[in-house]
Amino acid sequence: MSIKDRSHLTTEKRNPRTEQIDTLPTQAIVDMINSEDLCVAAAVGKERMAIARAVDMIVHRFREGGRLFYVGAGTSGRLGVLDASECPPTFGVNRSLVQGIIAGGRRALVRSIEGAEDHEDDGQNAVVKKKIRAADTVVGIAACGLTPFVRGALKEARRLGAGTIFITCAPEAVNQARADIVINPVVGPEVVTGSTRMKAGTATKLVLNTLTTAAMIRMGKTHGNLMVDLKATNEKLKDRSRRIVTELTGLPSRKAEALLKQAQGHLKTAIVMHFKNTTPLKARQILKRNDHSLRKSIE
Repeated sequence: MSIKDRSHLTTEKRNPRTEQIDTLPTQAIVDMINSEDLCVAAAVGKERMAIARAVDMIVHRFREGGRLFYVGAGTSGRLGVLDASECPPTFGVNRSLVQGIIAGGRRALVRSIEGAEDHEDDGQNAVVKKKIRAADTVVGIAACGLTPFVRGALKEARRLGAGTIFITCAPEAVNQARADIVINPVVGPEVVTGSTRMKAGTATKLVLNTLTTAAMIRMGKTHGNLMVDLKATNEKLKDRSRRIVTELTGLPSRKAEALLKQAQGHLKTAIVMHFKNTTPLKARQILKRNDHSLRKSIE
């Protein structure tokens, strides 16, 4: 398939349902966009088995000391950076564990960098610059499936022995994708032809959310559906930490706050202190012996 001719890609085709959208009143335009968006979750759901395999790959490599890298251009790149940036405050992980690489660099996060995605060499160099190694996982994101920057990054990642995952909304690109796992939510042509920031972007965000959230759950970063490894970096998260301690221990809010203060704000430590009636130091030791799993530590 020619990279220059994208006319046959699903992501570039005209949507027959929206060809007259500019003639409609505002409410009808909004309803039509909403109607098209309804297909996105179902399209992602059809890829659940591939997504689960991808999560298992990421978790296995995390446990081997590896990291997760998202690579993309434009909307795809921004979504990768967004998902990566949310992992440290939500799950208490180091900022190096999940990283986003976007064609054009940091400036491309807030403005379009024309032509930044058009060179495979740039993608390869970005992977080299990050010192990606065999234990890492590299996720290439390209709605149309043909982005040279992403292809170059995946090619270099494979050469280095890293695990590779490819996310695209174009079924035409699947057979050409050279990655260990391909995730292909087919959302169909966009409301505005080629505007993959819409349905394709929404599908991509759902997939990325699932990859990191499921991986972090498998890594013991939650207790049930509570984010017990969060970093309380603002008042909202401090309040959430206090409520989580109250929820799990049954302590009143004031005592939960005092317990957190003793544990220097570390949620898991505070909870283990309560259930094991022990000091912060011994609570941390108990967590370490149990692979930092709160459930194992208190049961």
